[in-house]
Amino acid sequence: MRRLSGHQRTGDRGFGRPALSSLRLVDQRLPGWFCAVADDRVQGMTGRSPLSATETQRAALSVLAGSRDRGEADRARAVLLTLAGWTSPRIAEAFGVREDTVRLWRSDFMSGGIEALRATLAPGPAPVKSEAALRVVSPWLAAPVADRRNWTIPRLRAEIEAREGVRISRSQLSKALRKKSSVGGDRGTH
Repeated sequence: MRRLSGHQRTGDRGFGRPALSSLRLVDQRLPGWFCAVADDRVQGMTGRSPLSATETQRAALSVLAGSRDRGEADRARAVLLTLAGWTSPRIAEAFGVREDTVRLWRSDFMSGGIEALRATLAPGPAPVKSEAALRVVSPWLAAPVADRRNWTIPRLRAEIEAREGVRISRSQLSKALRKKSSVGGDRGTH
């Protein structure tokens, strides 16, 4: 009687893969059967969302939809589109996000109202160095250009360290100055 090696017993056909056992065939058929059963059960859940909003909430959503913060605006628009009858897949495609994300936005609105859709600051340590730099630099930048001397980043860094005792890198100081000017601080160029 001849002994068969492992790959011969499993029906290796020369491609380096054993033939599928009957158990593996069942495993392959099972997901299709499960999906068919799951689809029958889920069928009642598809369709319109149970989301509703008052006229006041709709007006607030319309205002938030025009927000400068894209995340806030997208969340508000998604809720407005839901109220207009759009489905999660359609909204997800329109905004380039996953369907689950759209459902999360809806859930946030249903549980927390408009405030749940607003952007929030991530928790973290206070920007100590940037705040110290702006305390020193702001008075100089507020003065008319004709009355002030030219300040370079190295000079500003030295002055901040002398007055506040804080060392700040060139890049961090540049970012703080740009942020100040974009948030509504004066550039001092009038």
